[in-house]
Amino acid sequence: MVKFSMAALMLLCWWSATVTEAEAAKYRDPKQPLGRRIKDLMARMTLEEKIGQMVQIERQAASADVMKNFFIGSILSGGGSVPAKRASPETWVSVVNEFQKGSLSTRLGIPMIYGIDAVHGHNNVYNATIFPHNVGLGATRDPELVKKIGAATALEVRATGIPYAFAPCIAVCRDPRWGRCYESYSEDHRIVQAMTEIIPGLQGDLPVGSRKGVPFVGGKTKVAACAKHYVGDGGTTKGINENNTVIDFNGLLKIHMPAYHDSISKGVATVMVSYSSWNGKKMHANHDLITGFLKNKLGFKGFVISDWQGIDRITSPPHANYSYSVEAGVAAGIDMVMVPYNFTEFIDDLTFQVKNGIIPMARINDAVKRILRVKFVMGLFENPMADLSLVNQLGSQEHRELAREAVRKSLVLLKNGKSANNPLLPLPKKATKILVAGSHADNLGYQCGGWTIEWQGVGGNDLTSGTTILTAVKNTVEPGTQVVYNENPDVEFVKSNKFSYAIVVVGEHPYAETAGDSMNLTIAEPGPTTINDVCSAVKCVVVVVSGRPVVIKPYLAKIDAIVAAWLPGTEGQGVTDVLFGDYGFSGKLARTWFKTVKQLPMNVGDPHYDPLFPLGFGLTTEPTKQT
Repeated sequence: MVKFSMAALMLLCWWSATVTEAEAAKYRDPKQPLGRRIKDLMARMTLEEKIGQMVQIERQAASADVMKNFFIGSILSGGGSVPAKRASPETWVSVVNEFQKGSLSTRLGIPMIYGIDAVHGHNNVYNATIFPHNVGLGATRDPELVKKIGAATALEVRATGIPYAFAPCIAVCRDPRWGRCYESYSEDHRIVQAMTEIIPGLQGDLPVGSRKGVPFVGGKTKVAACAKHYVGDGGTTKGINENNTVIDFNGLLKIHMPAYHDSISKGVATVMVSYSSWNGKKMHANHDLITGFLKNKLGFKGFVISDWQGIDRITSPPHANYSYSVEAGVAAGIDMVMVPYNFTEFIDDLTFQVKNGIIPMARINDAVKRILRVKFVMGLFENPMADLSLVNQLGSQEHRELAREAVRKSLVLLKNGKSANNPLLPLPKKATKILVAGSHADNLGYQCGGWTIEWQGVGGNDLTSGTTILTAVKNTVEPGTQVVYNENPDVEFVKSNKFSYAIVVVGEHPYAETAGDSMNLTIAEPGPTTINDVCSAVKCVVVVVSGRPVVIKPYLAKIDAIVAAWLPGTEGQGVTDVLFGDYGFSGKLARTWFKTVKQLPMNVGDPHYDPLFPLGFGLTTEPTKQT
């Protein structure tokens, strides 16, 4: 009898172990339905493991041990956060994989997701293709082009082992004084809605028959996207960054919400909450709009992520009452918190709140379910480790040609000749001697703007590889045409040299976010002086490199031709493609160009609408054959 009992017990133990292994395989089995995998995994998770999934930390705070010991769900590289200066894609892949090994060594082996701001190409990474910022892409009116840019960006991000991009920004910028206006496609929500085609570019086309709101990421050449910043970020008073958007609910739905409908219908994986407030209520603490509207009304099934220290900024000053911020942010419906450094404080506070019934377990489960849904959908469990198969995609010639096409389609011709019968453009490639002037003519960093290599951007020509407008001019003109470059020549120099014509390239210096807020919107010095000195002495075309419309009315009469080039990125050859007539101008303003800043805010449809150039304006030229 004793022998039988021992044998039975051993058999029972063996059977239990076998069942446990089979059950354990369920969440790891890609053939299982998505819901079953999520349910199976969540049933095995402790509170500690669940809260860990809700944490996103900065690369500098991460290590394999941190990932393992705290069950961290995500890492990010903030603006300018790189493993090493000019790090190669191979270095990036190695670093990302080391962190991932820590995550995979945990009891349940849940992979982490690595995110990065890839907002105009893979802009943190040396040698990546830098596309025009969104303000320029809006002027193309070409959603298919933007979709191709999304696909190219996804390949370059994946080339460095990263599967998640904090893009696109679908803000509707209603006041160009806002320092993030260049991240917005347009003041018109319909243009912004059209440009959400970048999402299937980044993530892949949604399969036929997909459930609305369920995220989709189509494999190892695609990335999870992030629609941001929810909601009303582009409508703040006087364009002050992170400020208050004063508008009624119908206005919010009509102007700032439509692109979120489109993004969700295209399967966007994540949504990032805005620092700003709506009618005085911080968006990071707005349960009605995050849970009530985004999740319940719009049916969004991906995860909601905070902005950088976003919950800290629920209080003023930030971090003044962090336990309150944790409670308010998580209760509002934020699923993943971009902490990004003091993660133990966040974990401790949230753990205490759950154990004491302040935050219900159902809220934690909702957050974790959404995070796991995205990780399962994008294949992270099957392919958690990055490889080197895509490294040649970074800065590829094909992507640079695409960026060059985007540049030429984004340029808006505002004036062409002092009379319609006497156009200056296209410029002749064959001339005796031409002048190229201006602070932005030979400055790749200025050409790219903020969010390029560094968070705030950087001036000069050694930040990454690309083509300045000056180099592009030299590449384009006939061999016998002498190109003289003088950044800021005086009138006497211009007159004495008998130039055939001049190209003056001026604009704004790089900036990002609050540092870009401006109440005057002027061209950076010595730009206005350069315009006056050059254009008073010779026929000139002025190319404005800026993240938004700037003050140009005082100089307009002196200028023969003027081109809005926005922030074109690394492929300056796209500028000369249209200046010299290889291609025609086709871009149309996606932003109203004001006469004076006193008119602001001023958007199409406003009663006081009296622009220098209206939304949709843009002169055209025909391509010319020059021998």
